Amino acid sequence: MSKFGNYVQEAYDELIHKVSWPTWEELQQTTIIVLIALAIVTGVVFGMDFVSKNVLEFIYNILGK
Repeated sequence: MSKFGNYVQEAYDELIHKVSWPTWEELQQTTIIVLIALAIVTGVVFGMDFVSKNVLEFIYNILGK
């Protein structure tokens, strides 16, 4: 159990003394950037889905199936 306790202590020390946590403003800015990127990727995927659906329906209508 000594190894586990040592691990927990070292992890705690690293989180408290070595990790540089972002400020509230930095956190808000990066969150907004992530949300904008998510919206763009979602739009691209939706567009690809919409186009492929319409192309396939067009091809199926031409083939009469």
